[in-house]
Amino acid sequence: MTDLREKYLTAISQAADADALEEVRLAAVGKKGEVALAMRGLGKMTPEERQVEGPRLNALKDEINSALAAKKAALEDAALDARLAEEWLDVTLPARPRRVGSIHPVSRVWEEATAIFADMGFAVAEGPQIESDWYNFDALNMPSHHSAREEMDTFYMKRADGDDRPPHVLRTHTSPVQIRTMQAQGAPLRIIAPGRVYRADFDQTHTPMFHQVEGLALDRDLSMANLKWVLEEFFSAFFGRPVKTRFRASHFPFTEPSAEVDIQCSWEGGTVKVGEGDGWLEVLGSGMVHPNVLKAGGIDPDQWQGFAFGMGIDRIAMLKYGIPDLRAFFDSDLRWLRHYGFASLDVPTLRGGV
Repeated sequence: MTDLREKYLTAISQAADADALEEVRLAAVGKKGEVALAMRGLGKMTPEERQVEGPRLNALKDEINSALAAKKAALEDAALDARLAEEWLDVTLPARPRRVGSIHPVSRVWEEATAIFADMGFAVAEGPQIESDWYNFDALNMPSHHSAREEMDTFYMKRADGDDRPPHVLRTHTSPVQIRTMQAQGAPLRIIAPGRVYRADFDQTHTPMFHQVEGLALDRDLSMANLKWVLEEFFSAFFGRPVKTRFRASHFPFTEPSAEVDIQCSWEGGTVKVGEGDGWLEVLGSGMVHPNVLKAGGIDPDQWQGFAFGMGIDRIAMLKYGIPDLRAFFDSDLRWLRHYGFASLDVPTLRGGV
């Protein structure tokens, strides 16, 4: 009995893995194991011998089973330690950067412009993209013979047969939003109107659908000086450096006086750098709101005056982020979007940067 105990306890302690331990178990306490065979031999013994050998064999069996269980647990712990050592990971290390989607440059600049103008007290106003002829042209003091009303420039939508009313149009600017907001809210007023607009044009710097942001401010004593301050503050915040502006006299049916606005820039190796040098680049149209436009919006031009401006979101995105071709904005090329896009959780703010 002592020999069996020493034999199998030694074999258990020397077992190197689970397979070797299972072989020891079968040899010792399996159905055909030595301890099991010894217990079967109890039936051939006298009652006196069984009273002595029975408890000794049961004790041996229990000791071997306990040793097997302890060794199995030790082997499992060793295997787990080895696996943990092999698959070790420092959870304090920075996470691997993983980009989940990309924000389109147009959406990014839209958000940047909204944040900057909001800081100056401008609310966001929206309106329909399919407009009536009146809101898109007549209310903005555009005469019937104006070139923008030609079918070669504007997308008209045919009405049902027998309907003699003027056709609806895909809006050519977001200026109709200004009229709708004046009618709904009156004066004083400070809004921007970002959105999609449509014109029949397509080349490197024009697409049939593009994006504009227009601004409107109404009060009793606003002037072109206020307009210039707002635009210089916007461009300085947008480009991250002081940007000077230059006003050139122009003509728009909906403003009087009207001005084209240039921003300071330099040209080096075919690259435009805004906010430095002695060059100028035209970026938007602006002016004081025409009295006829105020009347169309339900505003008394003898009591209120204001300024308006409009610029292309796509164009200022190209300037800021060095994008050479406007048409690529709408090609649905994921490679282009991964290159020029922005992280989905990177929200522009004035404090954090735009």
